[in-house]
Amino acid sequence: MNIIKSLIRGNKLFRKYHFADFEEELAELIKHGQKPQALFITCCDSRVTPDLMLGSKPGDLFVMRNIGNFVPPYETDGSFHGTASAIEYAISVLGVSNIIVCGHSQCGACKSLHEDIPEDENFQNIRKWLELGKKAKEITLQKVYKTKEELYTATEKNSLICQLENLETYPAIKELLKSKKLKLFAWHYTLGDGSIEYYDKKSNSFKDLDDYNDY
Repeated sequence: MNIIKSLIRGNKLFRKYHFADFEEELAELIKHGQKPQALFITCCDSRVTPDLMLGSKPGDLFVMRNIGNFVPPYETDGSFHGTASAIEYAISVLGVSNIIVCGHSQCGACKSLHEDIPEDENFQNIRKWLELGKKAKEITLQKVYKTKEELYTATEKNSLICQLENLETYPAIKELLKSKKLKLFAWHYTLGDGSIEYYDKKSNSFKDLDDYNDY
């Protein structure tokens, strides 16, 4: 089926069978405004579907997506910063108390860090954006891996740790972390089975999200 035709059909089915499930909640959100408790930073990858994989409802998550779920460090250069503005809006306007950076397996951005990007004007913004993964690549290459898959997975996870470090460069985030009014999370989603691992800073390792209990 043509994708546009499929999406139109999907909207009709949503309105007919599912919209009523959230109608009252949406009415409240429209009347009083959104109050999400978490900023969810994830990849543009079409296989990553936050509401499906987390069971979230309208109003639960403020979602920001980009290639590789990268977080640029804080800057004051006056340029256009889409990711930074989303972070600022979530923190300073919406008052979220949690930020989750969610990467995933088979991430094209992390794989591209180990490949040559064409020196072509059609790739200039991609090449620039992937510079945000340079540190993760350098950390990853300090070890030897048996397979390309292990290399890519390690890059994905090291990248998530780097994104947490970049988040901590934002003044508002620093202040909220200091006063313990904000929590930062790094999650790694496996496309093949739907499972999620979280980064445990104390052990410097990723663990099964089912075992997380520090709410």
